[in-house]
Amino acid sequence: MRLSNLADYAVVTMTAAARHCGGGRVSASELAAETGLPAPTVQKMVSKLTAAGLLRSVRGAKGGLQLARPAAAITVADIVEAIEGPIALTACADGSTPDCGIEQNCAVRPHWPIVNKALRGALADIPLTQLTQNIPSLERISRELA
Repeated sequence: MRLSNLADYAVVTMTAAARHCGGGRVSASELAAETGLPAPTVQKMVSKLTAAGLLRSVRGAKGGLQLARPAAAITVADIVEAIEGPIALTACADGSTPDCGIEQNCAVRPHWPIVNKALRGALADIPLTQLTQNIPSLERISRELA
């Protein structure tokens, strides 16, 4: 399984926005500059993240973007679903493929909801605050283990 680029970028953007918590609001162009993402891509994600209730946009001279709720209450699952929709590993599991060629003989289809629930649960266990913490670089870990 691999996230789409847009979902990946949304996690990066939300992490950058979370770093500004308590420090006021941030603009989409500032988030683009901070993350190195193209401004139109950030604008597109900001629209989806705002519609999903993860970001709040405030207009005016002191306006900008801010998290719509505390970073600890936003998970990776929330962000991915805001961009991609419900988490489902296969199209038959989310109902988006009505004509499956093996549906009549598929013994696995009834089990996909269990798999999807486990995957969503794993992503829901990772709060945005965890992604804002500094972690040791792989180089430093390698040196310490040597």
